[in-house]
Amino acid sequence: MPFKLDMYPGSRCAMTWEVPRFDGWYNSLGYPKRGAVAHLCQRTVPFPRTGSHLVRLVPAHYWDGVYQPVQEPLLPNARRLSNLLCEGPSGLPSTRNQTVLSVFFGYHVAFEIFDSRAPGCPPEFMNIPVPKGDPVFDPTATGKVLLPFQRGPWDKESGQSPSNPRTQVNLVTAWIDGSSIYGPSTSWSDSLRSFSGGLLTAGSEWNMPKEGGGQNLMWSAPDPSTGDYGSQGLYELGNAWANENMFTAAEGIIWFRYHNYVASKLHEEHPEWSDEKLFQNARKTVVATLQNIALYEWLPGFLGDKKLPPYPGYQKFVDPGISPEFQAAAIRFSITMAPPGVYMRNRTCHFRKITNLDGTSSPALRLCNSFWKRQTSQDVDDLLMGMASQIAEQEDNIVVEDLKDYMYGPLRFTRTDLVALTIQRGRDFGLRSYTEVRKALDLPPVNMFEDINPELSRTNPQLLHDIAELYDRDISKLELFPGGILESLEGPGPVFSAIILDQFERIRNGDRFWFENKQNGLFTDEEIQAIRNVTYHDVLIAVTSAEASDIQNSVFFWRDGDPCPQPAQLNASVLYPCTNATKLNYFDGSKAGFGIFIVVLFLFPVVSFLVACMVAYLRKYRYKKFQRRRKAGDRTEEPSVGITAYEWQGFKKHLNPVSVEVCEKRRLQVFDRYGSTLRCLNLGNQDYLDVLLSSDRSCKALLLKVPKEYDLVLFFDDESKRTAFVKHLHPKVTDVSQEIRVKQMREKELLKEALTREQRAQIVETFIRHAFSKVLEIQRCDAGDMSGVSREKAREVLRCELTASEFADALGLKPDSMFVDSMFTLADKDGNGYLSFQEFLDVIVIFMKGSPEEKSKLMFSMNDIGGTGFLSKEEFARMLRSFIEISNGALSKSQAEDGIKAMMQAAGFDDKEKISWEDFHFLLRDHEKELQFAQLNVKGSNSFFNIFRSGVHTPNVYVKAKREQYIRNPVQQRIQQFKRFIENYRRHIVCVIIVYGITAGVTLERCYYYALQAENTGIPETSVVGIIVSRGSAAAISFLFPYMLLTVCRNLITLCRETFLNRYIPFDAAIDFHRFMAMTAIILSVVHSLGHVVNIYIFSISNLSILSCLFPKVFNNNGSELPFKWSWWFFQTVPGMTGVLLLFTFSFMYVFASHYFRRISFHGFWITHYLYIVVYILVIIHGSFALLQEPRFYIYLIPPALLFLLDKLISLSRKKLEIPVVRAELLPSGVTHLEFKRPQGFVYRSGQWVRIACLMLGTDEYHPFTLTSAPHEETLSLHIRAVGPWTSQLRELYTEESLLELGAYPKLYLDGPFGEGHQEWTDFEVSVLVGGGIGVTPFASILKDLVFKSSIRSKIQCKKVYFIWVTRTQRQFEWVSDIIREVEEMDTLELVSVHTYITQVAEKFDLRTTMLYMCERHFQKVWSRSLFTGLRSVTHFGRPPFVSFFSSLQEVHPEVGKIGVFSCGPPGLTKNVEKACQQMNKRDQAHFMHHYENF
Repeated sequence: MPFKLDMYPGSRCAMTWEVPRFDGWYNSLGYPKRGAVAHLCQRTVPFPRTGSHLVRLVPAHYWDGVYQPVQEPLLPNARRLSNLLCEGPSGLPSTRNQTVLSVFFGYHVAFEIFDSRAPGCPPEFMNIPVPKGDPVFDPTATGKVLLPFQRGPWDKESGQSPSNPRTQVNLVTAWIDGSSIYGPSTSWSDSLRSFSGGLLTAGSEWNMPKEGGGQNLMWSAPDPSTGDYGSQGLYELGNAWANENMFTAAEGIIWFRYHNYVASKLHEEHPEWSDEKLFQNARKTVVATLQNIALYEWLPGFLGDKKLPPYPGYQKFVDPGISPEFQAAAIRFSITMAPPGVYMRNRTCHFRKITNLDGTSSPALRLCNSFWKRQTSQDVDDLLMGMASQIAEQEDNIVVEDLKDYMYGPLRFTRTDLVALTIQRGRDFGLRSYTEVRKALDLPPVNMFEDINPELSRTNPQLLHDIAELYDRDISKLELFPGGILESLEGPGPVFSAIILDQFERIRNGDRFWFENKQNGLFTDEEIQAIRNVTYHDVLIAVTSAEASDIQNSVFFWRDGDPCPQPAQLNASVLYPCTNATKLNYFDGSKAGFGIFIVVLFLFPVVSFLVACMVAYLRKYRYKKFQRRRKAGDRTEEPSVGITAYEWQGFKKHLNPVSVEVCEKRRLQVFDRYGSTLRCLNLGNQDYLDVLLSSDRSCKALLLKVPKEYDLVLFFDDESKRTAFVKHLHPKVTDVSQEIRVKQMREKELLKEALTREQRAQIVETFIRHAFSKVLEIQRCDAGDMSGVSREKAREVLRCELTASEFADALGLKPDSMFVDSMFTLADKDGNGYLSFQEFLDVIVIFMKGSPEEKSKLMFSMNDIGGTGFLSKEEFARMLRSFIEISNGALSKSQAEDGIKAMMQAAGFDDKEKISWEDFHFLLRDHEKELQFAQLNVKGSNSFFNIFRSGVHTPNVYVKAKREQYIRNPVQQRIQQFKRFIENYRRHIVCVIIVYGITAGVTLERCYYYALQAENTGIPETSVVGIIVSRGSAAAISFLFPYMLLTVCRNLITLCRETFLNRYIPFDAAIDFHRFMAMTAIILSVVHSLGHVVNIYIFSISNLSILSCLFPKVFNNNGSELPFKWSWWFFQTVPGMTGVLLLFTFSFMYVFASHYFRRISFHGFWITHYLYIVVYILVIIHGSFALLQEPRFYIYLIPPALLFLLDKLISLSRKKLEIPVVRAELLPSGVTHLEFKRPQGFVYRSGQWVRIACLMLGTDEYHPFTLTSAPHEETLSLHIRAVGPWTSQLRELYTEESLLELGAYPKLYLDGPFGEGHQEWTDFEVSVLVGGGIGVTPFASILKDLVFKSSIRSKIQCKKVYFIWVTRTQRQFEWVSDIIREVEEMDTLELVSVHTYITQVAEKFDLRTTMLYMCERHFQKVWSRSLFTGLRSVTHFGRPPFVSFFSSLQEVHPEVGKIGVFSCGPPGLTKNVEKACQQMNKRDQAHFMHHYENF
């Protein structure tokens, strides 16, 4: 409410009159907000952004009836119209001798009552196309020049419908209340006051306002002639646009001085008054003086002696609102009176010369070069006296080029056309046509263009004709401003005069604080009369250096006899020319830096990848060093023998340190650094030796050609060592018949000449493939077509002869194997130590196509060394040993002897001294079928075997009853598979749909909002794509990152597993969901960043008027235009800095979380993943700054964050409990068995896992392991395989040496238990457990738990468990055998069926495996246990046939609808199980539900 300071005892600040508000509120009691600048809640804003509505005299006229302006082609081009309408010579004086001072005082009055020039929000552009070939703006005739124009401010609640069209607003008070002197708000006024003596603050000079620093108050557009910008040097006044040119600034300074003049006089008269009382009394006097001069001195002169009617007193229902017709048209008439320049004179009538930019002089200040300049106090006095003596331009349709062609524009295009802008502003405001306004004002209608101004029609008929042509000779289209200009004659015409009189009359009559209103208590009758007697002459004399006789009394006119006549009427020809328009690209100078920075951002992942590679390399190096140290403890390195060198094995391989020695038997032996033999070359049987020596690069290389084998290439430390080696060859191997041929060549050529091991292997492989193609009659394309191979290569393949080691390698056996030795000796018919193509072929034919009798004869002959036709017991035992050897160490020596003994005992050979072939074949009678299809599994021949065996069914290890395949067409199979897939993964699918549906929903909601609904943000006209992409992705990230936390709440997941939620949520897939959500989030983060890269580029080239709309809390549009550089957005804003830091952090987290680096450096993964704390802190800060919208992410963050914190608190409560280890055992194959105390209250289910940390290895590095103990056991146990640095160091800690040093077992930290899919084995009547390698650990717990529960007759749903153990060799995990043996002993009800598959042997139909298979079966017949594992369970060789196995389960358990399959092991194993389940689920039988874990 308006406030009133009443007198009270002792008050120094006593006023008995009501003090008007600065923002214009309550000047009208009928409608308090009429004419006000802003709403109450915004009255303290320095530069108000809302204001009162403009009050239309006639309804709005928009193209769509709502807000779209009428433009081309319905109306003529504004620039073309300007050129026709206002073109003409300057230098014609005012017909009524109005002075230039009158013109610029009128500008000051206009600034006092309206301001709608500030750009509106959101930014909307109505840029004016410049006609092609325009002599000023388009001299090169490009036809692409646009004059910038941005639509003005409007009320956002308007423009919604034809009944509520767009309504523009006035940003200053509509009252003549001194807002141009004191500002339109209390805070603005306070910033101008000195709060001493009632004065306004002066600058460096006592009679001048302060300069600069008020960038939030004063409009500070750039100087178009010099390019200067910024607020420094601009005066701080009440009118934001006061510094627009030197002449309007001078007017503002006059009233600044006048206030201080009045305040000083009051202080002299009333020294006891307070500052506030002095200020308010001076203010009311100054405002009253301004009201009097504006309406009773300036206005009648401007309108040609048209006067307002007498003051009727205050009328509270009169609306003082500025009409758009007044603001955008009528008051603009004064631009026709503006001169091209302004004189400056002193008191003695000396007119000053003006120094121009280039140092020349001119008689006057050029108007076009005076925008946004600064001046001194002497300049103001001289300028005002010059304006008082200078006659304005004639009141006609002509506008000087300074305003028509060289009005200031934005830095992007520094000059523009004020007339065209005025025409365009009328269209922006939706002004009605000239004829419609005339009708609304009750003026006589005009029907023809010639009727508008008969005098103009007589003197310049061509002008009216041309204007009529532009409007298609339709006078109803003629716009208000052009029509008003055309009707003017010696002043504003009837339309403009009526509009102007109406406006000022409403302002006067509706103002409760008007100085003539005797009811407001401001002034007495005497004071009112005294104010009426004050003229502008009096004001000037009071505040300038001029005396009363230096300036005429009527300062708005100059008549003969008045002091200091002007030297001449100014025209453009005698003045300094206007500077031409210049263009500025805001991004100039920033392109290189911006580009480099974006490249740096993209290099973040590369840098993190390189760091990860370094870490991985260091971890590998340390791990290998650790392994070497362990091996060094197990074996003593033997000193190298012979000559040391480095063997070269290929261009992309490292040099291998070796030592070479030639023995007396003419064998060249190559040893590794431990003394093990790598190669042995027989040089004695060669006629000559070819030795090639390098002749460059320090002469270190030597190539020894080895016929029928790959060459030996050695690098020596220096040439002397190489020479010694060559000399070393001569005495050892040379005789009369052998020659050493030495040849020298360049090292590069020497290495090209060498036949490497890889090249030799390719030749051997081709050799074998073509041998099999001959035997099996396979097409050449299947064998590897040699049509594209050179003749020399083909000849080389056919001439190739295999060595014994290559033959062994082809069979997948050791070179010193007895089987290889026997086979090779039998095949090598010429005894030269090599197998030719034909010799190899002869043996293969028998194995591939021979009958069982021929195969058994061949095996018998291989071991009948003497060719007697009989085998002794020793030879028979030797043959069996050769077969057992191929298990690659699967059996110990004692097991092998037991197997041989069992075979001989089963065959009844104990009593025989000699064994014939018939006896041997009788032994194989039970396995004739296996022998029928037994072949040799040779490397490179797998594809041939598949062809050869295509019609043979793999023997089923379990199927008892075979049923025919269920016939179904492929479409039905696909449908069934899809059904089973949906049934298997329905929970996953629903969760994925929910999560990604919400993600898509929040993304689309933000995209829709910013694309279509958020018009008030300014986005549709600026960075549409960038903002939509960045805000949409930000919404998705805001959802994904918080809810990603739920996927790692292990304790809550384990708890929820036991509830009904497990039926709807796939808790097993929590980590998979975590990965998917994380990958989605990082992809969206990159998209978000790319969107902001686009945004920042757009922001860096956008005017401040656009940015202030987008970011009203950050930017205030003060006309300075220049946006901040791209670096400001990245490095000087909180979102920018946190965004860069987030990208940097993400790059490390995601690279180290990749599968490869996680395996190599789990510690690095663990440490970088702890950066999630930093990530969430940065995300909160990043989103809280709210540059564009209010923060919304907390909606998503709070619920999951609270649950995550709760889960962490649960884990922390357990982590710090030190768990003592009860027993530690180092098992074979690098497995460490730890048994430790079970914490009190530790409840778990079989198949669950825990995380442990070892105090000796760091308390912050936790690793997950599955419990191998059963829930009923009193202690907990783990079996941990040493496959990485941490697990290897853990194993090292529990060695005898470490324990002796430590004195006790190192303690552990325990976190868990945590649930996984394996614990659900009890939910199925039939469960299949598939464990590969160390992946058997969860099943050890399950098997023990199952047998225990059955022994105590616990009620469980599971009736049968099939355990498939897949291992390379049973000796790899002997501890599993112990657990299975324990289970077999306890399993009295035969609930568990165990099948062991040993994969480190050839396939089932391999001839060697067939023999091993027979050994196993004979051993089992005799001892009722496996030869390999010692278990009752059957041992199989090769990989498990899952499809056949699952098919048999459907037959054995026809009543079971669902069979649970649980697998744990390497990805290859689980994928095979998954494929088998999918294949089985195509049938209408039991449904296989697969749960798996990879390691």
